[in-house]
Amino acid sequence: MKTNATPSLTAADVSRVIEMAWEDRTSFDAIALQFGLNEGDVITLMRREMKTTSFTLWRMRVTGRRTKHSALRSPEVTRHRAVHTRP
Repeated sequence: MKTNATPSLTAADVSRVIEMAWEDRTSFDAIALQFGLNEGDVITLMRREMKTTSFTLWRMRVTGRRTKHSALRSPEVTRHRAVHTRP
């Protein structure tokens, strides 16, 4: 799937971004590093790809969540490397 907001993402990439966005311990910075999408891009992608109710639940879940923002993370949150990385 290719759009203006995500010109280099395949359908598999979009699926992985959505999966990472739902994970509590995956920060927006990790998504940016792996896929080149900033927080706003991720929000746009999630809004476009998800049902309205699912998007609303996700936004409520991540808004203000410390683990989604590397600068706000507690040192106890372990950093892990994604199993699926882009070549």
